[in-house]
Amino acid sequence: MPNVLKKPELLAPAGNFEKLEIAVHYGADAVYLGGKDFSLRNFSGNFTDGELEDAIKFAEKHQVKVYLTCNIYSRNHEQDSIQTFLERIGNISPHAIIISDPGIILKAKEIIPHIDIHLSTQANTTNFNAVRFWEQQGVKRINLARELSIEEIKTITSRAKIQTETFVHGAMCMSYSGRCLLSSFLSGRDSNRGLCSHPCRWNYAVMEELRPNEYYPVQEDSRGTYIFNSKDMCLIDHIPELIHAGISSLKIEGRMKGINYLSSVVKTYRNAIDAYIAEPDSYSVLPEWHSELYRIYHRAYCTGFYFGHPDGESKNTLNPGNMHKGKIHSFIGKIIENRGNHLYLIDIRNKLIPGDEIEILSPQGPARQTKVLSLTNEKGEPVENAKPNTSLMIGIPLDICQNDIVRKI
Repeated sequence: MPNVLKKPELLAPAGNFEKLEIAVHYGADAVYLGGKDFSLRNFSGNFTDGELEDAIKFAEKHQVKVYLTCNIYSRNHEQDSIQTFLERIGNISPHAIIISDPGIILKAKEIIPHIDIHLSTQANTTNFNAVRFWEQQGVKRINLARELSIEEIKTITSRAKIQTETFVHGAMCMSYSGRCLLSSFLSGRDSNRGLCSHPCRWNYAVMEELRPNEYYPVQEDSRGTYIFNSKDMCLIDHIPELIHAGISSLKIEGRMKGINYLSSVVKTYRNAIDAYIAEPDSYSVLPEWHSELYRIYHRAYCTGFYFGHPDGESKNTLNPGNMHKGKIHSFIGKIIENRGNHLYLIDIRNKLIPGDEIEILSPQGPARQTKVLSLTNEKGEPVENAKPNTSLMIGIPLDICQNDIVRKI
């Protein structure tokens, strides 16, 4: 084991400005986000040009990098629009732009040579010679295909001069590195152009040709059959292996996920990475990390292809509601401002009443449990029932910070 371990970057999704703030608050080193055009998550909110400028200023204030996605596979009629888009992005200057289409890479090299190019997982990079090829094209980082094992990744990183990035947590597409046609066929929405309707997560049954309208279950539960529905990836038990594989950046999936999910996942991986780098010889996976990741909404977890071919173990045939080890967090809201004397302005997302048992998720340490001592409006008048989409003053006997997440026990 080397004396000094190289700490990988923790890369988090940011579907909008609120999610950006949460990712930064809970310890992301970098975020990836999309503009209003040419992103593979057109339904995640995304950023206008002005919002992108604000996002970059905010991130840089906290020493966090911003990577902009432009990872669609473009068509002929879009080439002029892409040129205009890249010219605009050149003025905004994110730290890198994530691309999959070779044609867009060609134009980016011409128009924005001062901005690093990161290659999307959509490009299906599976070997070190492919990495060499992309390096020769000016790419600075490769997001490797999800189909690779940890040993294959080690081989690539040992022979690559440029940075590598891999997904470590979140949903996995049922198609090769996310290049899926299923959505286009079933709903007319092209997943390779940011419009995926996620039909792999719909419920299915089988009907025999000579028996119309008679539906037969295939490993069915009470909600249906998840024939194409892969499990979620979770690598929290394998932080040492990921670090020693030489991966430059560990990426969390989920630009369309909520801030409750994002806070839990970013915090957990941040704590685990830091703990291993600080004390590798005494490192162990903490029970609180498992608890945190199992109490957010997720499909059954697996390790993908990292440790061998998953065979049928990666297919999700269970009702998502029955996959969790323990009760799912009931998200209440986030702290907006500390008003002193243990009074905090809170953005309420779900019902809350005085006396409720809650827990606070802060960037460091396990979630802390406490009780709501008071709920008042801005005038100090008591509120008996806090309703969603309101802002109120909450009294709790803990020291907490802006953007800390509040959940009901």
